[in-house]
Amino acid sequence: LILSFDSLSRVDGSARFGFGLYPQYLTSISGPIEVRLASEQPSQSTIEVHVRPLTNVPGTESKKAAVILKEVLQMEVIMEANPRTLIQFVVQALVPTPNVTDELVAAMINCCTLSLLNAGSVPMRGVICAVSIVRLSPVKGEIPIYKVHLTEESIPRLEATGCFAFLFSDSVSSNTYASSCIWTNWHSSYSGSAKAVDEDDLVRARDVARSAAREVWDRMK
Repeated sequence: LILSFDSLSRVDGSARFGFGLYPQYLTSISGPIEVRLASEQPSQSTIEVHVRPLTNVPGTESKKAAVILKEVLQMEVIMEANPRTLIQFVVQALVPTPNVTDELVAAMINCCTLSLLNAGSVPMRGVICAVSIVRLSPVKGEIPIYKVHLTEESIPRLEATGCFAFLFSDSVSSNTYASSCIWTNWHSSYSGSAKAVDEDDLVRARDVARSAAREVWDRMK
């Protein structure tokens, strides 16, 4: 993965993040700033997220991603710290994104977290890191395989996929931080019930995701 803080003008913080050799998203944050009267909330901040594709105007996929990001960020930011203010995120894609995959959702979440850390102006409950996990069909009677991210070679064996976001906070020791899974969209890649996911499957996928998310957090530090 690749990550870096940016220095965009007229914003409070910005960062780039991507899984692979190149950054996939550039995110900027402005806030706390004045909020429109129609969006003002008397007891907490208002979070606004705009997701922009590399080309053209935002469509259904971008709006769907914005809803997910807002839900996650509301669990990362201490909303009650700055009531009657606006915290605005602008997430700009740096690569073509015809479909917003679980990996891209994870990249956007991590990019927003980096921009928050870069700004330093918004109180946070902790640091949210996200990864995407896939379950591949077993080979010759073996158990299913859980991997971080999906490769083209693995697509024919894909059974389930999802993004997991973890909130890291409260240092347990000098090298360990408590983490809790605060959001996931783990689901079967089949429309029928033959390959449906169950609770045990979710637990195994979450354990793999927790270890991978901790590596992302270590890189951020």
